[in-house]
Amino acid sequence: MTARAQTAVNTTEQGYVQGSNIDGWVNWDPFEQVPELQWPSSVAVYSRMDNEDSRVSSLLEAISLPIRSTTWRIDPNGAPDDVTQFVSQNLNCPIIGFDAVENQGERSRDRFTWNNHLELVASPTLQFGHSYFEQVYRRVADASDGSRRYAIRKLAPRPQWTLLRFIIEMDGGLAAIEQLAPAFFGQGLIMGQSTAATIRNNQIPINRLVVYTRNMKPGFWQGKSILRSSYKHWLLKDLLMRIQAAAAQRNGMGLPVATASRADDQQEINALMKIVTQLRAGPHSGVTLAQGQTMALLGVQGNLPDIQQAINFHDTSIALGGLAHFLNLSGGGGSYALASVQANTFVQAVQAYTQSICNIANAHVVEDLVDINFGAGVPAPKLVFDDIDADQDDAATSLNLLVQAGLLSPDVLIEQTLRQRLGLPAKPPGEPEATPAVGPGAPPKAPAPKPSGEPASQLRVPADGQVRAVPPGFTAERPWSEPPPEPGAAAPRTDSAVTYRQPPVQTEAQKRVEQGRLF
Repeated sequence: MTARAQTAVNTTEQGYVQGSNIDGWVNWDPFEQVPELQWPSSVAVYSRMDNEDSRVSSLLEAISLPIRSTTWRIDPNGAPDDVTQFVSQNLNCPIIGFDAVENQGERSRDRFTWNNHLELVASPTLQFGHSYFEQVYRRVADASDGSRRYAIRKLAPRPQWTLLRFIIEMDGGLAAIEQLAPAFFGQGLIMGQSTAATIRNNQIPINRLVVYTRNMKPGFWQGKSILRSSYKHWLLKDLLMRIQAAAAQRNGMGLPVATASRADDQQEINALMKIVTQLRAGPHSGVTLAQGQTMALLGVQGNLPDIQQAINFHDTSIALGGLAHFLNLSGGGGSYALASVQANTFVQAVQAYTQSICNIANAHVVEDLVDINFGAGVPAPKLVFDDIDADQDDAATSLNLLVQAGLLSPDVLIEQTLRQRLGLPAKPPGEPEATPAVGPGAPPKAPAPKPSGEPASQLRVPADGQVRAVPPGFTAERPWSEPPPEPGAAAPRTDSAVTYRQPPVQTEAQKRVEQGRLF
């Protein structure tokens, strides 16, 4: 019998991710069979797809616009108040429970905002599979204890078409990126260095970068574009549209065919050839022929392939690459339930993509900002976002059902979340809770139990609902856990030998439900 091997406590790696760290070849994907889609050539292809195809453009916008339009907030996450406030002001995102950034006190010029940064992240990362940014800070007013404070000045984009290669370690980690040497003529400064010297490629180390990738394979920091699976359909659709345009131009008027009166008269044939090649449609177009000459506009004979049907197929397939099935429901009717199911799948995909952006920002934007200003041991707040699939009507209905069933008790956090979900203003601090009147049809408020001064195990409830102490010497013939008679049932026995359990004390949530309100 084979002896069981003891589990090793590994503190170093024995295997590798990238075994061919050679300039240029390290970024070559051996599983990509289309040369045009090997990075960095793929950047030009994906740019052309977005520029020339409306379906591709609508797919990218359908995914990125909900991410940019949802509300982003700062969750304190156990961090000190001054740390949370500092991060909120830097990212220009309100803290949970507030409608706006407190004590903003600065103009927008030369100032970082998360929403502007998100515009450079959401769509480009989808389109190219990666987005790179360089962290740039500026010094602001020092803290009261004299500690230096640095705010994010900008996360400067390093565009995909400027990248030359990724410098990758054997474990697959990114060490740096290298940009192409900038084209610059004359004297000046680039990145603080004189251009009089030889301009070389620019390397940016990883500790200065914020990197967003999509569906990245280990060691391949170019990621995977959402348009990769749609490339074949885009290519064929583009070809079919060109054929369709040529066919419409060629066959829209018909093909002019002329017959000479004499077969051996080359001069006459040449004259007719000039007529048919110069023939144009118009309100004053016409042709004069000699006796024996004929001319006709002939159409295509036989059955023609349905080019439009093929174009629609490829157009539909492009949308399927991003799970945007609902983009194909255009004017053809169909089931509302089917559209809802398709939209739900798409929303889940967008929600997952947004969460990946949020995770990267928390790890390399928020935590870096806290480390620089407060130290690595200080708890950091989190960047969060409102659910993209939030349906206000469904949320309110579900919450009401949960409260009525006694499965959920409304509290301050639930009220804050509901206000944010419905787009309502935050509750002013210190404002007392409103107590609305009982609405029509709502059940009357149950009378509060009267204290008896006796332990709960010594209470009984007669038919009148009043709670009284059980006199000494009485015994319970029925089990103590037996509930009291239902309203309208036969009158219970009133002799001293019958006792009932104390009715459960109403929670604050149940009282609110009986009053017809949630909060």
